[in-house]
Amino acid sequence: MTDNYIVKEKITDTLEKNFMPYAMSVIVSRAIPSIDGLKPSHRKLLYTMYKMGLINGPRTKSANVVGQTMKLNPHGDQAIYETLVRLTKGNESLLLPFIDSKGNFGRVYSREMKYAASRYTEVKLMPICKEMFRDIDKQTVPFEDNYDGTILEPTLLPSAYPNILVNTSQGIAVGMASNMASFNLREVCEGAIEYIKDSNVDLIDYIKAPDFSTGGLLLYSRDEIQEIYRTGRGIFKLRGTYTVDKSKRHIEITEIPYTTTAEAIIESIIDLVKSNKVKEISDVRDETDLNGLKITLDIRKNTDIEKLMNKLYLKTPLQDSFGCNFNILINGRPMVLSLKDILKYWVEFRIECITNQLTYDLARNNEKLHLLLGLDRILLDIDDAIKIVRNTEKEDEVVPNLMAAFRIDEIQAEYVAEIKLRYLNREYILKRLDEMTQLKAKIEDIEKTLSDKKRIKKVIISQLDEIIKKYGEERKTKIIEAEHIDDISNSIEIEDYNLKVFFTKENYFKKIPLTALRTDPEQKIKNTDQFVQEIESTNKTEVIFFSDKANAYKMKMYQIPDCKAGDFGEYLPNLLEMDEGETIIKMVVTDKFEGNMIFGFENGKCSKIPLKSYETVQNRKLLAKAYFTGSNIKYIDFVEDGVKYELVAITDNNRALIFSTEDITLKATRASQGITIVKTRKDEKVKEIIKIEEAKLKDADKYRAANVPATARPLSDKDMKRKQISIFDL
Repeated sequence: MTDNYIVKEKITDTLEKNFMPYAMSVIVSRAIPSIDGLKPSHRKLLYTMYKMGLINGPRTKSANVVGQTMKLNPHGDQAIYETLVRLTKGNESLLLPFIDSKGNFGRVYSREMKYAASRYTEVKLMPICKEMFRDIDKQTVPFEDNYDGTILEPTLLPSAYPNILVNTSQGIAVGMASNMASFNLREVCEGAIEYIKDSNVDLIDYIKAPDFSTGGLLLYSRDEIQEIYRTGRGIFKLRGTYTVDKSKRHIEITEIPYTTTAEAIIESIIDLVKSNKVKEISDVRDETDLNGLKITLDIRKNTDIEKLMNKLYLKTPLQDSFGCNFNILINGRPMVLSLKDILKYWVEFRIECITNQLTYDLARNNEKLHLLLGLDRILLDIDDAIKIVRNTEKEDEVVPNLMAAFRIDEIQAEYVAEIKLRYLNREYILKRLDEMTQLKAKIEDIEKTLSDKKRIKKVIISQLDEIIKKYGEERKTKIIEAEHIDDISNSIEIEDYNLKVFFTKENYFKKIPLTALRTDPEQKIKNTDQFVQEIESTNKTEVIFFSDKANAYKMKMYQIPDCKAGDFGEYLPNLLEMDEGETIIKMVVTDKFEGNMIFGFENGKCSKIPLKSYETVQNRKLLAKAYFTGSNIKYIDFVEDGVKYELVAITDNNRALIFSTEDITLKATRASQGITIVKTRKDEKVKEIIKIEEAKLKDADKYRAANVPATARPLSDKDMKRKQISIFDL
């Protein structure tokens, strides 16, 4: 290829020209819901069904709907059908489904229960869709051309209730995502009414917490929910529900968290039984049928059911978390909104819809009144009007003659001329006059409403009250106060026993009960591997692994499987989900988080951090920035309270300095760089720090300094030939 074909362009220009339009298209036209609670694919599908007359008529084949939707949605039929499936009553994805369905549409709580093909299933719109499309034919929302400019489609649906909060919506765009929780329709409408009356209302008093189509239990913390309402982000926990039969030999799980599936729970339980972590269960099976979800557990005699269920809550998706991210498109712009802001934008949207509807009604009523006013003038002398029509020679002269005789315009004259002779009776005339009076009153009322935003808000409130009465239902997800629930991990009886743990150079970890070690003392590791640490402990301690990337990984000892001496053990990069190329360099086992960590760095600094700094309430697995990252790590060790020992720092210029761990000042912050121990010269670095007994120095006294920081001293000829061991050289 010659240079003539190469076009040089800044990468920023390329991204702006090629990537940004794609990213915006995904955000605006695909993944993020708008204030009506719908993504474009959902809106196109529902509007197609509305235009097909499926809001009142009988069901039609899903394939018919899919085919018609392709006029608005250029995606393939399978993608459209998958969208339809999620909106159906049969699939149970939505708290308030939009589509009444007949046939097999799968279940949201089962990944293996597949939906039938579109040619077998039938659908129509649910009654609630009347509220989604309320007055859409009165120009309440703007319309735009479809992809080929042959049909108009709405950019939003009028949504007479805050559907954005009533149904879940998940979407992953480019650089952002959205995860809307669903809330009970009655609570949302009541909260919206109170917000319209007083914008300073505390919404949590009305919209208590999220509510999901799969039911279950929500572990309620008012502070957590309040924070989600305030920021639009946060996490709460959901639990499955269960019943126990009279014989206490079977547990039936009938509701599960919205975020998981029956198969995931069953697989987790089977893994626990196979690994001998749960011994109370003899069988588990999926008995889901047309009546709904049911997972049956056969349990052994005298099982403590509460403790067993707490184990399952802790170790399986039977208890799961839902992460809220209230990211919504407002006028084409993605925004993470608080609950109150969502209602604010929805109310503004509804005010605009109702204003458009009233403006439309006003124009239509004025047009009708205009016609009746023309008729009113004719009725003053109906005989003269009949005479004019009868004496007019040509048909096209009737309208001009009526206009001239009664001083009415062409539209009014056309209306009068089209009235049949049979209607020129007293009853018809009186009805028209009465209609004119009613129209004048209606027009006056519309004009008053249009000029007063408070009256429009009253319309919104009355519509919400109507929706509550028609469609309001009780919560499906029950609320349990989190403070009334014991910590699951504490409620489980953890078996405690003595054990020994081993950590190898190639990052294998072995946890072996001492009883097993006595019967089989011969350890097996890879030929190329070697032990770095071995510590005696118990099953109720915690283990902290420090890596060369300044990460600390924490685990409860009982969470790590036991192994045999003949096994290689757990491979830490897999167990801890470490980054590629990351290596563990130190293991610390503790139960009370007493003592200190010592860190030595290439720049001659050392830090002492209390082990208490690594204790967390939330049982976090990863602690980033576990130590100073401004210089390469050369030494890590754990020191018990009151214990001190000497270390040797050796530089790349073969100079050494002996100092005590007592010389290192205690720092409270994990990422502290500590204090300078070795005064390094220009371009000089500390290449290793080791314990003095491991250094095997012949002239040790030569390298001791009275105080630190101090300059290292040259190694003697004897010590230049020493052979030392460092954990970094293993």
